[in-house]
Amino acid sequence: MKALKYGMEGYAVKLLQYALARAGLEPGNADGIFGRRTAKALQQFQRDQGLAADGVAGKLTWAALYPYITGYTLHRITAGDTLYQLAKRYGTTMEALRTANPALDPEGLSIGSTLTIPLGFPVVTHTIPYSSLLTGLMLKGLVMRYPFLSLHEIGRSVMGRRIQAVSIGTGTKRVGYNAAHHANEWITVPLLLRFLEEYAAAFVHESFIGGLPARELYETATLHMVPLVNPDGVDLVTGALSPQDSFYGQASALASYYRDIPFPEGWKSNIIGVDLNLQYPAGWDVARRIKFDQGYTRPGPRDYVGSAPLITPENRAMADWTKANDFSLTLSYHTQGKTIYWQYDDTAPDAQRIGEAMSQSSGYTLQSTPYESGHAGYNDWFIETWGRPGFTIEAGKGENPLPLSQFEEIYGENLPILVRGITLSP
Repeated sequence: MKALKYGMEGYAVKLLQYALARAGLEPGNADGIFGRRTAKALQQFQRDQGLAADGVAGKLTWAALYPYITGYTLHRITAGDTLYQLAKRYGTTMEALRTANPALDPEGLSIGSTLTIPLGFPVVTHTIPYSSLLTGLMLKGLVMRYPFLSLHEIGRSVMGRRIQAVSIGTGTKRVGYNAAHHANEWITVPLLLRFLEEYAAAFVHESFIGGLPARELYETATLHMVPLVNPDGVDLVTGALSPQDSFYGQASALASYYRDIPFPEGWKSNIIGVDLNLQYPAGWDVARRIKFDQGYTRPGPRDYVGSAPLITPENRAMADWTKANDFSLTLSYHTQGKTIYWQYDDTAPDAQRIGEAMSQSSGYTLQSTPYESGHAGYNDWFIETWGRPGFTIEAGKGENPLPLSQFEEIYGENLPILVRGITLSP
C-alpha cells in the first residue's frame, strides 16, 4: 500500500479507516477522506504500536494494520507461553487457535515456532466497497483461520490481477459458485465470502448453516467458489483504480461513446470494455446480433460481446476452471431483481424442481431467461455443455451498484439458496 497522509482521498484511505475502526479506534466514517479524525486515530494507533506517531500511514504502519484487515496475526512462541494465555492476550479462543494450527500440541508449545492467531472478530466485512485487494486479503484471512479451505489462482485479469478459487468440503459431488462477472454487481463478492466464513465456522463448531448440519454439507459435496471474476472492473467501479492509471483513462474514453451510461458506476464490463457474461460459446452469435441491434457494437461499459467467444483472460480462466471440476450444479451471482433464472434451450434434469425449492426458500421468483439476455452467459454455456442444472441468481433490488445497506437483507434471502445448491445438487 502507498503511504497516506492528511488531506489525501481515495479507496486506500477507506481501507485505512476501516482497519483503524477494527483496531478499536474512531477514524470517522470510511468516506475515503483523510481528515482530522482519521489523523488523530492513526496517531493513536501508532503510539499503541510503538511506532513514530507522525500521522503518516507508511510501510510499518500498514504492516501493523494488516491483522485488522485479514483477521489474523502471527506469534512466535516464547518461554512460558500457554494456549490459554495466548487466547486471552489476543482476544480469541483456544478452539480458534487449535483450528488455525492443526499440528499444534497444546501441552508442548515449541519455543521459537510460529502460531497463526485468529483475532476476535469475523474476517469478512460488508462495511466498505470491495476491491481485488480487499478480496484477496479476505481470502488470505479465511484460509489462515480455516486451513482446511483450499485456495489457488485460476488465472489473471487483463491488468494482471489474480482470479482466485477457494474450496471447502470433501464430498464427491462438485458444486461451483461464482460472483461479479459484472463490475458494478460487486456486492455479490462479500455475499459468497460471508457464506464461506459462516459455513467454515459452523463446520468447526459442529453447528448448523441455513438450518442444516454443516458437517453434512461438508461430507456431501465439495464446494468451489470464484468470488470475484472481474477484478479490474470492480476496482474501476469502487474507486480502487486510480483515475491516473492508464487503464482508467482507456475505460473513460470507451465510456464516452455511451453517454447515457454513468461512469464509472454504470460499468459492467472488464477493463477493456468486454461484457464477461456475454463471452461464452452458447449462443454467442445470437447474443452478438441482439446486442448489435441494441447499439452495443464496440467496447464499452456494458453489453459488448467481444470479437469472438472466450477472448478475455477472465473468461478463459473461468472456462478452464469449470472444465477441470466437472460440476454437477452451478450458481452464478448477479444483481438485481430478486429472480432465479434456471434454463437455456433444453432444460437440465431436475433443474426446475431445484429452482422451485430455491425460490420457495428465498422468496425469489423463478423465471425463464428472457430471450434478449439469454445467450452467451456462463449459465447458458454450463447448461448447454454439460446438461446439468445451472442457475443465475439476480440478488437484491434497485439500481446497480446496490448499496451496502442492502447487504444483510440480501444475505438473509440468499443463504437458503446457497445451502440448497449443495444439498440439491444431483
